[in-house]
Amino acid sequence: MTISEDSRIWIYQANRVFTHEEVNHIQQKLNDFTSQWLAHGNKLAAFGEVKFDQFIILSVDENEAGATGCSIDKSVKLMQEIEQDLAVNLFDRFLVAFREGDQIISCSRQQFEELLKSGKVTADTVVFNNLIGTRKELRTNWQIPMKDSWHAQVFS
Repeated sequence: MTISEDSRIWIYQANRVFTHEEVNHIQQKLNDFTSQWLAHGNKLAAFGEVKFDQFIILSVDENEAGATGCSIDKSVKLMQEIEQDLAVNLFDRFLVAFREGDQIISCSRQQFEELLKSGKVTADTVVFNNLIGTRKELRTNWQIPMKDSWHAQVFS
């Protein structure tokens, strides 16, 4: 599916890496969900994907039809189902992800602060900014140096 760069997105970060089988399970659930996702009876132009075996991203092209409170609630319910299916947490907003070479490391806010103090994480460390709101930002502002992200303000 072709989806606009202006499409609205939601990023759910798992508290662990998914197995290959789990990624397939999630992708099937996302495909089933997005193919039937409606807002006030209007089909949403939507797309779901798993990135880096740890992030679930839902996209809605609101140029076609806008997501509403009820439709967003349905997507949250889907994420809760995935959590239960896989015994994973997708709603821990205090989980921080960053790159260490080719690896993606996830840790608690407290652990991240300790890594900053020890110098293992620096202003140039690439962090994942899960607060972005569009597909374009996914490409340009999702993985950025900490100094350019909200992380710099919170962890200064």
